[in-house]
Order: sequence, then C-alpha cells, then structure tokens
Amino acid sequence: MQKKKKGTRKGFTTGACSAAAARAATLGLVEGTIPEQVESVLPNGQRVFFSVSEPQLNLNHAHAVIVKDAGDDPDCTDKAPLTADVRILDDEVDEVILKGGEGVGVITQRGLGLEVGGPAINPVPRKNIIENVREVAAGLLKDKGLEVTISVPGGEKMAKKTLNYRLGIIDGISILGTTGIVHPYSTAAFRASVIQGIEVAANQGQDTVVLTTGGRTEKFVMREFPQLASTCFVQMGDFLKYALDTSVTEQIKHVIIGGMVGKLTKMAQGETITHAGRNKVNTGLLAELACNIGVDETVCADIRNAETARYASERMEELNLIDEFHQALCEKVIETLRQRYPEQFSLRILVCDFEGIKLAEAEDMLS
Repeated sequence: MQKKKKGTRKGFTTGACSAAAARAATLGLVEGTIPEQVESVLPNGQRVFFSVSEPQLNLNHAHAVIVKDAGDDPDCTDKAPLTADVRILDDEVDEVILKGGEGVGVITQRGLGLEVGGPAINPVPRKNIIENVREVAAGLLKDKGLEVTISVPGGEKMAKKTLNYRLGIIDGISILGTTGIVHPYSTAAFRASVIQGIEVAANQGQDTVVLTTGGRTEKFVMREFPQLASTCFVQMGDFLKYALDTSVTEQIKHVIIGGMVGKLTKMAQGETITHAGRNKVNTGLLAELACNIGVDETVCADIRNAETARYASERMEELNLIDEFHQALCEKVIETLRQRYPEQFSLRILVCDFEGIKLAEAEDMLS
C-alpha cells in the first residue's frame, strides 16, 4: 500500500487567530461594523487576511471568531473557534486588559513565566493580541480602555489531547505561537515543549527529571518512581540533545532515562536525535554487546546483519540472556552519554520491554 503523502500547506497558530479575532472585534467598536475579512499582523511582522465568523456588535461590546486553519499539520486545535469579546471600559483610559475565557487554560503552577491563576496565553501571543488591538483602536484609547477576552469553545476537550495537565494548565488549551505560522509536521513545537517541561520542573525546585521516549516508557518509569512529582516526568520523544542540554542549563542534578531497546541503542551509538528516519540503528554495536556477554559468534553475526534492534532483543530472550544483554546496553548508554556530559548530572538508565516490564537498570553517580 502506498504511503500517504504528507501535505506542505502552512497554517496559523492559536495566537495568530486570537489576535485576528481581537482585531476584528475591535474594528467593530471603532468603525461600527465587524469586517467579513480582517488583515492582522503576525508576530513575525507578516500581514495576513483571516475570514471572520459570528460577528456580533452593540454599543459597548463586540464579538468575533476566527476558525483556526492548521494547514496540513495534524493539530488537535485545527478548526478550533478562536473567539474574542472586546468590551469598552469607560474608566480605564489607554488600557488594554487581556483575559482568558471558556476553553483557555488556567495556570496553576509556577515556572511558565505566566501568572498563577491567569490565562494560558503565552507572552508572544499576548503581545501580538494587544498590538493588533492598539493599532486599530488608537483613537478610541485616548478616552477609553478595552477589555479583551479570548475564549475557545470546546477547548477543555481539546486540552485532553495535549500535555497541558503536566505543566499545571487546567480547563483548556494554551494560546501559543512565536511566529504565527504553523509549519506542517514541524518538530519545533514538540521540541519547545520538551525544553519547557524541564524548565518548569527546575522552576518548581525539582532536582530530578525523568526523560522518556513515549507514552509506554513514561508509564513504566512512573511506576518505578511513584515518589516523584508529575512535573519531573518529561516525554522527550527523539529530542535527547535538547532535553540533556536544558537539564544542564537548568542545573538539574539527577537525570533518569527510560526507554526500550531501539531508542537506547541510538543513544548508545551517540545519536543525539533518535528519530528512526535519521541514522540507522547500529546493529554491529548490539552484536558486540552480545559477544561481550558470551553469545555464540553465529548469533552475533545474525544480530549484526539484522535491520532492527528488536531482533537482537528477541534472540537474547531465546537464549535466556535478555536481562544481561539489556544491562550491557544500559551501561553502554551511560558510557556514551558521559563523553558529552562528563560531570553535569548523575545518570540512571532503565530499559523495559514492549509490555512495559523492567529488564535492566544502570546508574552512574557524580563523583
């Protein structure tokens, strides 16, 4: 079966759509009518036209919606109704007050650079929304103020498909975006979430992070370390380099990595980005580990000629050497990572099988 081709059409962030909705509603108050299309300024300086939905206007209040188009990116917020309600404030001359409404997350923990109890509207979108409002309401703001409330009906349900809860963001999605543009299948957003997760742990005074490559390995390490706060657990995916570099920057003392044989082999061979589409798994390294624990050369040759790390694991299981093999792999990961990060943090590696059962563990404390 032919693999489905990924699209390349760009889209717009929740922040860009919120700013456009706020601009459209503000224009309604300034000009007496809400436009069907609004030209909005993105954080990167581009000017883009957005179609406006659900216009509502009275003397002191305007309401506008921009339906998010994520382009060809498979985003859970695609088609979300980014909604702005703008209200005139008689006694707040030249003030633009930004609030979060239904479906916008609420910050409950320190470490995100946002006020606890306030809306999860990140700094760049926050600035962009206010700048768009000010650009079209300069005259009005000489005598009045404006209250801008961003909401996302259905946002609470969308948030269940994100990791917001891990960052202490409840009841809705975050309003995000640094450029305003969504690049299809971009890794930038995930990479940023890895960095942010570690920063949040550090800002909350945690000295340990537990890095995992996906959902199954995260469930595994959560069972292994029930005493740790939820903010210590960060799904790094393939972004080992960014996770460890951020751990150094944030002065994290203890790094624990949980993984399965494939990703750990990538780490053992020195890959700092462990995506399957990059360099192949070094099955020769796995064959060497097998030889070092006394496996017959014929089996080692089979492992060396195989395509996957999982094959090596299966052969070790047949020989009742699976624990010894994975122990050697854990130790090799530590040896490799120590060459890049010699003294910055203690390092502990755990490996589980595809059912989430622990196979081996190795640890290297700081001297």
